[in-house]
Amino acid sequence: MAVTDEAIEKIKEMIVSGALRPGDRLPKESELAADLGLSRNSLREAVRALSLIRILDVRQGDGTYVTSLDPQLLLEALGFVVDFHRDDTALEFLAVRRILEPAATAMAAHRIGDRELDALEAQLDLLARAAAVDELVAADLEFHRTVVQSSGNGVLCSLLHGLSGPSTRTRVWRGLLEQHAVDRTLYEHRAILTALRDRDAEAAHAWATVHVAGVEQWLRSMLE
Repeated sequence: MAVTDEAIEKIKEMIVSGALRPGDRLPKESELAADLGLSRNSLREAVRALSLIRILDVRQGDGTYVTSLDPQLLLEALGFVVDFHRDDTALEFLAVRRILEPAATAMAAHRIGDRELDALEAQLDLLARAAAVDELVAADLEFHRTVVQSSGNGVLCSLLHGLSGPSTRTRVWRGLLEQHAVDRTLYEHRAILTALRDRDAEAAHAWATVHVAGVEQWLRSMLE
């Protein structure tokens, strides 16, 4: 095992075991390195790596702390990694989204508030009057983010937000290349919104599946 990997594993063990808890400040670098049997350089590299994935928070002039370890914070790194996908793996990301997003939409049918529903409807009304591609993409992202957040599951919301990298690009391609993409997106969004207003989880699940599957099928045809 590389020295830096060993240092990462030892810090991880301290956190998992409860020796270091969320919000705790790490001991001084020299003390921690000695306690763990590590060089200060390898410890420094491990801290840098763990700060990139939101496990540790390095505060200049104050010290290094364990973050809140909130799943939403930890999953922020997912979006960064997903952005490095190859075009031929975009279908795999969309397939995962097709599994997760309908479930989140169905959950939202029981929890979303009237204020959120009204805001979504107002957004769709505005978009229908001036739907340039960039506006469509931004509105599409906001629509799904609002719905998924209303599921009440922060982990699920963060996962889907992280997966939006390839799907965002796909929406752009679709908007640029496929005729009637705007009308189709608006129609499917309104169908989802109607199901949510009706508190019909099954219909919400079905329409969300149709919506994501449409993007997936279009991309598959482009890659063939």
